[in-house]
Amino acid sequence: MGTYKTIIVGTDGSTTSLLAVDRAGKVAASSDAQLVIVTAFEPAGKDEVRQAQDALKGDGFMVVGSAPAESILRTASGRARAAGVAQIETLAVEGPVVRVLDKAVTDSGADLVVVGNVGLNSLSGRILGSVPQTVARRANVDVLIVHTT
Repeated sequence: MGTYKTIIVGTDGSTTSLLAVDRAGKVAASSDAQLVIVTAFEPAGKDEVRQAQDALKGDGFMVVGSAPAESILRTASGRARAAGVAQIETLAVEGPVVRVLDKAVTDSGADLVVVGNVGLNSLSGRILGSVPQTVARRANVDVLIVHTT
């Protein structure tokens, strides 16, 4: 098996998902691969936007819509750069996590997708399926599930 050329890593900004970014960064750096950092978000509803604008005035945009996702991606990119990754792309995409990751893998031609293990051992994860479990089942590329808990 050769080295990877394009690696996708999903993050939601949580401590555990950033550990997956760290591991993906190490793999990408050692393979001289491009790292595509992906975060999925759901659009804010009108009530959420109004509440944020009322509470934060001009800074309301910072906590609704894609703005939090962009902040997550900046943090994750910094961590990947610190791991030695030279080629980093970031994507903030509206939609459900698994669908967003699937599309990112297909669109980028990735040969590895990295996710954290959160949800694998939970009751709801076992009954309903977790993100790492679903990604591993559906992926047509290698999957690295990082032990982050």
